[in-house]
Amino acid sequence: MDPVHRAVLRRHRLDLSAELLVSDSIVPFLVQEDILTDSQVEDIESQPTNRLRTLRLLDILPTRGPRAFHCFLRSLEDFSWVRDRLLQELQTPPGPSSTDTWQLPDSVLQRVPSDRELSRLASRLGPEWESVLMDLGLSAEALFRCRSDHSLSTHGAVLAGLVQWRRSEGRKATVQRLLQSLQATDVHPSILQDVLT
Repeated sequence: MDPVHRAVLRRHRLDLSAELLVSDSIVPFLVQEDILTDSQVEDIESQPTNRLRTLRLLDILPTRGPRAFHCFLRSLEDFSWVRDRLLQELQTPPGPSSTDTWQLPDSVLQRVPSDRELSRLASRLGPEWESVLMDLGLSAEALFRCRSDHSLSTHGAVLAGLVQWRRSEGRKATVQRLLQSLQATDVHPSILQDVLT
């Protein structure tokens, strides 16, 4: 998928998950167009809520080749206002980044976050925490393990995932990398300001 199209889906991720009902027409159309496989459909439909089904579809689409975005737009026949909004954004040149209003010094961006900072971030992330961890590179299996090991504590599950990311990435597990994943999943970057102060 074109990086521009991928970025549009990321920016609208939360809006799309709130507005779309993917099971009725969107997923069947994408199967018909050979964008989704049967196992991917099973993965999407196994999610317990419509919001999670939409988020799972949005996780899969960028991996499905150059036709995926345009087929997705064509599948939005019943959601024309959503399609029009995505098309309008593609025709509008990008404005200033949301981080322009709030910058971290390079010395902070390049360092590895501490246990305390990861714990504070874990307590501030909402339902988008799984998307953040997947963007950081955790596998679905690792996410499942975090959830099952900490089934009574969302904070514990998020913190376990963040610590695992830091351990696997070493010096590359920087504040800047965290910031990129927060932006990619539509979490306002100022959340890090609270965490780092």
